[in-house]
Amino acid sequence: MDPRTVTPYLITALIVWALYRRMRRSFGRQRVQEKRMWFRVGILTLVAVLIGATIARDVDLLGVLAAGVVCGAALAYVGLRYTKFETTTQGRFYTPHAYIGLVIAALFVGRFLYRFLGVYDGTTPPAAAGQSVVAMYQHSPFLLVAFGAVVGYYVPYYLGVLQRTKPPATLGPESGASGAGGQ
Repeated sequence: MDPRTVTPYLITALIVWALYRRMRRSFGRQRVQEKRMWFRVGILTLVAVLIGATIARDVDLLGVLAAGVVCGAALAYVGLRYTKFETTTQGRFYTPHAYIGLVIAALFVGRFLYRFLGVYDGTTPPAAAGQSVVAMYQHSPFLLVAFGAVVGYYVPYYLGVLQRTKPPATLGPESGASGAGGQ
């Protein structure tokens, strides 16, 4: 078996699997997984801050990133309003709004396809080893606005899901006794 023949199929299978997982998270009833959500919030915020710091000298690119974040945050606000939350004996769950999930999934797939097709047909040069992030995004501000929208959606959305599904604080026996003592 020639690795040059098998490699494109393996990469395609990996990409399809990643897209499937992304789509599955956008639809249907989901279990609240606090650690994963906090991890995703942290990673997305860190990457956004790093990209923002890298492009900070280019006000136009920073504006494109900010516009994407604002649009994503607006979608997150609407998404949280239409998300259904429930707590059962099996755990805490949320059901995202299907159409908003579809918009975010389409944005993710569109960003991926835009980059892939641009490199594939030669209109966008692939990232060279020495190419900076600023140079890469100057070729395609669409990637930057799409990334900003994804970050702007998922960070506040996950924080909102975590806040709205937070288990109620339980009072221990010592908290009731300590408040009753007179001084």
